[in-house]
Amino acid sequence: MRVQTPGPGPLFPDDGPLLPRLTRRFVGISAEVLAFLVMTLLSPLIMLVAAGVDLTMWVTRRKPWVYVRLLPALWMFLLGELEALVKLPFIYVLTGGPFGTGSIRRRRWIYVLRIRWARNHLGAFRILFGMKFELEGLEMTAQGPYVLMLRHASILDNLIGDVFIGHKWGIGVRYVIKQEIRSLPAIDIGGRWIPTVFIKRGSPDPDTEIKSVRRLTHEMSPGEILAIYPEGTRPTPKKIARAKEVIAERQPDIAPLAARLNHLLPPRLGGPLALIEEAATGTDIVFCAHYGFDGVRTISDIRAGVLVGRTVRIRFWRYPAADLPQGEAARTEWLYDRWQMLDDWVDRQTLTDGSAPEAAAAAPEDQPPPDRHPS
Repeated sequence: MRVQTPGPGPLFPDDGPLLPRLTRRFVGISAEVLAFLVMTLLSPLIMLVAAGVDLTMWVTRRKPWVYVRLLPALWMFLLGELEALVKLPFIYVLTGGPFGTGSIRRRRWIYVLRIRWARNHLGAFRILFGMKFELEGLEMTAQGPYVLMLRHASILDNLIGDVFIGHKWGIGVRYVIKQEIRSLPAIDIGGRWIPTVFIKRGSPDPDTEIKSVRRLTHEMSPGEILAIYPEGTRPTPKKIARAKEVIAERQPDIAPLAARLNHLLPPRLGGPLALIEEAATGTDIVFCAHYGFDGVRTISDIRAGVLVGRTVRIRFWRYPAADLPQGEAARTEWLYDRWQMLDDWVDRQTLTDGSAPEAAAAAPEDQPPPDRHPS
């Protein structure tokens, strides 16, 4: 596939101490190589044990066969990681080495590599677990640039941008992602060669990070978008309840808006509001909700069998830059209204899945929230 021409937006090199950075990457690469070799050499024995465990779990608890699916998926994940790590040095050399830093050619090749990396990872789960995907509104994502704000409910929804938008339309995705993702060395290295902001949770200097997020919108081409997960972390009922308590204590003016959310965490306002302010100069906002990745927060959740035969539904909404309201208070309410729209959509999918079919039949049609603050 061919990715559209990226823009010359800013790069954010890792400015941390050299030794910890090299140590982190050495440990990450070594762990992936070792795990791949062990799984490859011992695969007959490992799969035999996995089959025995699955058979026992099926006989005693009627649980679906998971381990014989999960282990090949993990092997494919490691293979994809090593493939990326092998290709990165070639990309570096063939795009000019130190003289090619920030070049459009290198950026395009990294986008292509990451799209392949993401498709391989999700494709393995799709085939091995018998997953299906239903998408609505994908046509709204065809033309960049825009800011993509996604629900975050799973370790797998990080792949939505590259798999369903990047590959479909040849679009490169600039990400705002948490620093923990640097534990994957391919992302840690390649992510520095394209516009990417690694956010530190609980940062002592949030203003600097928000400034970086703002810069990430600069010089995006029609073949690029910016993706951010406003929740900041994967939700649980406990986290949602705690977030509402904190907002009630510290931001009572928006507490009624947060109180209505049932499935999504209240959006963290710093980065998203900064992006909305930047977008108001001419960049659309796209929201993405999904249902079916829920309950897949860790590998343990996958082991529980929740992905087997699951249908994942993904829905997109797009709002023109001209429709964005003015002023922080109006934009905050606008963002919460859209976040409530996603929450309501997830609620309808939950009902449709059979937990309360009569309620699902009575649920209102999927309509965008009213614009309380027209621009």
